[in-house]
Amino acid sequence: MTTLLIADDQTMVREALAALLGMESDFEVVAQCARGSEVVPAITATRPDVALLDVDMPEPDGLTVAATLKDKFPEVKVIIVTTYGRPGWVKRALDAGVSGFMVKDAPVDHLAEGIRRVMAGMSVIDPELVVESTMHGASPLTARETDVLRAAADGASVDEVAAQLYLSAGTVRNRLSSAIGKTNARNRADAARIAAENGWL
Repeated sequence: MTTLLIADDQTMVREALAALLGMESDFEVVAQCARGSEVVPAITATRPDVALLDVDMPEPDGLTVAATLKDKFPEVKVIIVTTYGRPGWVKRALDAGVSGFMVKDAPVDHLAEGIRRVMAGMSVIDPELVVESTMHGASPLTARETDVLRAAADGASVDEVAAQLYLSAGTVRNRLSSAIGKTNARNRADAARIAAENGWL
């Protein structure tokens, strides 16, 4: 029996997925989470074999959770299940050590087979996402530029970003300027939008 954790902030999607996968004779859904912050405590309590994570979860997102699980629970297989795939997400997911990256519009039997393949030691990445990711390439942003742009994405001021990241205001301005140039954006809000759309944040 393969035990599963499902994390998705959309209640209807999460419960439907749990019900459909629960109908498979070799699966048991042992935990459901609506927020990224709930995943680690739920895994600690239930020790599932596989964690199915949505990318667009609040506090924090699925890719951030996946990276945490790689360090804290390396024995748990992680599959990203998302509504759509942004090019940069595949690389971030692979860097986070996920075993699978699948889109939600696939039939549930496709997801079930993906889980079985992951449990057999294979990786399952939607081929269209791999092609799209290859076409768009990796993020042009450095890790530090990404941190600054992510912190500024919600409209925080330079001083607020500087305080949050323990940097000088001048350093924040320089990194924002560099990120704007690399993304061919008009301003930092545009740079954050472009980076988010490509899955670089």
